[in-house]
This record gives sequence, structure tokens and C-alpha cells, in this order.
Amino acid sequence: MERNTYISTKPANKKPPISEVQQLVSNQLKTRKTTKLKNKALLIITIIFFLTINTTYYWEGKLGFLAFPAFIFLVIIYFGLVIALIWQTNLAVKEKLSNKYRLITIGLLTLVLTITFYKPIGIIDLDKLEGKNLLIAQREGVANCTTTFKLKDNFTFKERNVCFGISEVKGIYKISNDTIYFAPVKQGNQEDIKYEFGVIEELEHYTENKYALKLFVNKSDTTGFKYFIGRNDLDIEPIITPNL
Repeated sequence: MERNTYISTKPANKKPPISEVQQLVSNQLKTRKTTKLKNKALLIITIIFFLTINTTYYWEGKLGFLAFPAFIFLVIIYFGLVIALIWQTNLAVKEKLSNKYRLITIGLLTLVLTITFYKPIGIIDLDKLEGKNLLIAQREGVANCTTTFKLKDNFTFKERNVCFGISEVKGIYKISNDTIYFAPVKQGNQEDIKYEFGVIEELEHYTENKYALKLFVNKSDTTGFKYFIGRNDLDIEPIITPNL
């Protein structure tokens, strides 16, 4: 009598060799390490970008004509971080939010990009930290070039020129009667201040600005340069002069 022998066609469930398991675990660890390093690098770039944006007040005036290329570069970095945020969010969803390093990166990116969008020149008004502005005057030139002159309550001044770049000159001043005298000091690579003294004038004919800060190169200068005043808390009697 023949016996019916049943032979299974299913492959036997064989466990992979130990070497393959070790290789698989090693690859996973390498992937996690690489991901962690990439997230760390992205975190560092994000922090440097945030610090650069929030210290613009201190370095933009030292770049001169390189200031605008620097700002364009920062704009490119900003949009690059936006793309990185979208990519990181997509990966986090695929990982079912299991990678804590990626979640930290996403959180920091979101915070920095949001703050930069609403406060593109920094979250702190660093100009106020240098003292209260007693006088702010402005002059516009050709090609929309603008020069702003500020006198602070600690007897320091700043002249900021925006024209195909940004340059600044800082120094000290003193007031004698109705005249403001400026000390010829240097700031960074900028030239000595070209104005020796100035007076405040009340214009007979004006549209928006009733007063002007008139600056003179020296005592031989009879023309001067007018900066129209937007704010004046100085206790100086203005000189009445026609607005020619």
C-alpha cells in the first residue's frame, strides 16, 4: 500500500544570517546619524541667519556698496530656509513625527522665519539702545539717495547715507548758543565728518518741514547743506531764513 507523501511548496521561513542583521542595523544607525548631522547643520545655519538679521544695525554701515548684495544674499537664504522647512515637514509626516531632532528643527525654522517676516530689521530697536534721538533730519539727493542725520541725548551723532550702498559716520557734538559743533572723528573706514558746525533754521516757505538743519563744511562755507527736520527736541532758538 502506497503512502501519499505531501511535500510543501512554501519556502521555509529562514532567518537572515546574523551578518545581514548586523549590516541592516548598522545602515539604520548610519542613516540616523547622517540625518542628525544634517538637522544640526540646518539648526546652526538658522541660528546664524537669525543673529545676522538682528545685528544688522551694527554691521550694515561698515559694508558700503556691499550692503545691498549682502541683503540680497540674506533674502536668498531666507527663501532657502522656507524650502528647507517644507522639506523637513514632509519628512516628519512620513516618519509619523517620530524623529525628535527633526521636530526641533521644524520648530526653530518656523519661529525664525515668522519673526523675520514680521520684524525684518530685528526684534529689538538697537538705535534706541544708543540713546534717545533729540533731532532727526533728512536730505534726499539724486536717484533717491537719502542721508539721515541724528543727534542723540548723550551728545553723539550719526550720519547714515543710503545710495547704492550704506555708509555711516558717527561722532560727538556740542552746543554753544544756537550753533551745533561736530568733532572730526572717524568711524570704521569712513572719512572724517565733512561738516564742522550747523544751525537750525525756520523756513519762511515750506510744505511738510517747517525747520531745517543747515550744516556747514567750515566758516568759509556760505551755502551749507539743508537737512529737513522731522523731529526736534533740542533747546535751540531757530534762525529764520527764506527757503530758496
